[in-house]
Amino acid sequence: MFFAVDVGNTQTVMGLYDKERLLYHWRVATVASDSSDELAMKIHSLFLLEEMDCSCITDMAIASVVPPLTEQWQQVAHRLTKTDPLILSSNTDTGLVIKYPEPAEIGADRLADAVAAIALYGAPVVVVDFGTATNIEVIDKDGAFVGGIIAPGLTTSAEALFNAAARLPKMDIEVPACVIGSSTREAVQSGLTYGEIDRIDGLVRRVFKELDYEATVVATGGLSSRVVDISDTIDIVNDDITLEGLRLIYRRTHSL
Repeated sequence: MFFAVDVGNTQTVMGLYDKERLLYHWRVATVASDSSDELAMKIHSLFLLEEMDCSCITDMAIASVVPPLTEQWQQVAHRLTKTDPLILSSNTDTGLVIKYPEPAEIGADRLADAVAAIALYGAPVVVVDFGTATNIEVIDKDGAFVGGIIAPGLTTSAEALFNAAARLPKMDIEVPACVIGSSTREAVQSGLTYGEIDRIDGLVRRVFKELDYEATVVATGGLSSRVVDISDTIDIVNDDITLEGLRLIYRRTHSL
């Protein structure tokens, strides 16, 4: 079976595939200091919850934006599969046409998102990835990655606000019923959620204007489900798009 791992700054998402079918999807906190032993223990525990054995893993692909963990995950892959995993980077043969002056600057997760978005939804397509940063990836009508936008993520913005404002208590990020908050809590939640989605909608509209045409907009990431219902531009939510991109790229270069 194929095991895909997307190592983000805040969360790590893992998926187990049986050929093209995603069997299980897990999301855990990323701990940058984890050793390969600790990572292996986490995988083992997750598989036990599903009454499975991780010895079923035969192939692995990893997208990591946390350099200290990339090598640790590579060691885990060697232990589980006895072979080299695919470590996704700008040097990987993804089949993606990149119109970008410095391809090496593109994060592995952004590459995987773009590949899967084209395969699943065609071109043009825009991917909005809600994570530590909010990434917006733009694929033009010719199917080329032309660039994107990187902004502070919803949780990152919230943490910055709570840390800077001594009288504001930390609170869960939820969409309030009204934009005009009738309490400090509702006012903060409104500013964070409606502010985030209005920023995204505004940026997406600017992208459409620069492209001179509209595109399908796909949302992904752990926080996407909290705010997409109030968006005017997001068409589809797919929280597995990065994992699917890893599977497609691995299939391109290996036999599955």
